[in-house]
Amino acid sequence: MAQRLLVIEDEPTLSRLLTYNLTQEGYDVIAEDHGSSGYDRALSQEFDLILLDLMLPGMNGLDILNKLRIQGVSTPVIILTAKNGEAEVVQGLKSGADDYITKPFGVSELLARVDAVLRRYSNGEDLPQPEDKDGSRIILGELEIYPLKYEVTLGGQSISLRPKEFEVLLYLAKKPGVVLTRDDLMNAVWGFDYIGGQRTVDVHVSSLRKKLELDPESVHIDSIRGVGYKLVVKRKTPHHSS
Repeated sequence: MAQRLLVIEDEPTLSRLLTYNLTQEGYDVIAEDHGSSGYDRALSQEFDLILLDLMLPGMNGLDILNKLRIQGVSTPVIILTAKNGEAEVVQGLKSGADDYITKPFGVSELLARVDAVLRRYSNGEDLPQPEDKDGSRIILGELEIYPLKYEVTLGGQSISLRPKEFEVLLYLAKKPGVVLTRDDLMNAVWGFDYIGGQRTVDVHVSSLRKKLELDPESVHIDSIRGVGYKLVVKRKTPHHSS
């Protein structure tokens, strides 16, 4: 069965272009050109992905996204944004959007981003298991973090992290699937009074990535261009006895 996509975009030419190209790729596409009707459709029907413009009549894209998440709708969302909309992108990603694409964009980039988000969700990513009640262990798929001991295991193998690397990972792990800005990480790990630049965050994330390459299919850190980072986690696959 074809995957169902909802396009909420009020510009007629772009809406037709999106609908045509996504349909050509085999997706079942429904388009809405008004914020309120788009929200109602997203709330009342099941979709595999929503492409959401931010500037819409009736209800803007950020309001739609916030209301959907409050209502418990976890359908992945890709934001469509203008070139100068960085602040809105950050707000949208923090509200639960999964990716964004800047207008004008090429068809190849659009299809690649749609495919990437759908694959992540079909693999069961971004769905962590709960933290132990006493906070002594956080379990995210194959990743286990022990905050009190500063210890980490991935797939049962111990990973050696420097203290600040551990603290960066811990902060990301407490909000899996949520985009955290460099400022978020800087303030949480180094403190508001730290005089170093954001490059410090990038260096620590880069080092963390290399150490998580032990099992990149289970857990990895995504870069969101111009915004920050998020921890992407794949659930453990249950083993069935024959």
